[in-house]
Amino acid sequence: MNDQAQSLRRLVSKLDGSPERQASRTHSARILTVSSGKGGVGKSNFTLNFALALRTLGRKVLIFDADIGMANIDVLMGVRARYNLYHLLKGERNLEEIIELGSNGLPFIAGGSGMADLFTLSESDLNYFTSQIEEISEKMDYIIFDTGAGLSKETVKFITAADECIVVTTPEPTSITDAYALIKVVHGMEQQVPFRLVINRASGQQEAQQVTDKLSLVAKRFLDIEIPMLGYMHDDSHVMQAVKKQIPFLTAFPSCAASRDIQRLAMRYLEVPQIGQKDTLTGIKGFMHRWLKRTK
Repeated sequence: MNDQAQSLRRLVSKLDGSPERQASRTHSARILTVSSGKGGVGKSNFTLNFALALRTLGRKVLIFDADIGMANIDVLMGVRARYNLYHLLKGERNLEEIIELGSNGLPFIAGGSGMADLFTLSESDLNYFTSQIEEISEKMDYIIFDTGAGLSKETVKFITAADECIVVTTPEPTSITDAYALIKVVHGMEQQVPFRLVINRASGQQEAQQVTDKLSLVAKRFLDIEIPMLGYMHDDSHVMQAVKKQIPFLTAFPSCAASRDIQRLAMRYLEVPQIGQKDTLTGIKGFMHRWLKRTK
């Protein structure tokens, strides 16, 4: 583990690259995680349609299905992934070769069995993975990690390494409680993680605001942090119809309430000033720097 950490430190220090490389680099993708305290709240469906909505606004987005054991982004789009992270980590394919195209040409990486291997990489494999992620991040505006629900060590590691975390919850009391538990545990490990809330399956703005107020109150009182609401989505029957069709609801029913909500969410996300961790490292450099902290 010490050898791996030392190798990663050297790699992170080189992420700025030579002066020539700095001059040629335009930007690095902002890295988001979408998480939830419990399963069944519509996290992956939100991730998929949120990414599609950002694409309609001209942003380049890549989804990384980081839900170990329950990866289903490809299922939601009715796409059979030929390759996944496993093929990259075994050196059988490079990153661009494992990127699949889903609905409306949305690029995504299927997690599969390779996700578990990601946390036990050898020194050489870690170097290879980082170089591949760095290369693709320069071509994207956002890389969205759809993490597993709950508080597995893998999920927490992704959340603490990313630039920010969008927490999806519903108005159900158990969902609210579990969302707060997720925020509390992550904040206890890394106090600089910025969160935003998305309230799914709300009856309307009033209910969504009530849920936000509950979470914000306890987060402010016991954790001394602000948890702003990014937006909410109506409880819309078209969502389940789209799931059954294996077509994103934004594509299948572009005029339904949920589609209008997700479009409004994406616009708001781009309009509101981005929140970031206080160490000022963002994109792939910040991601690997914080990943290293969890590797030590």
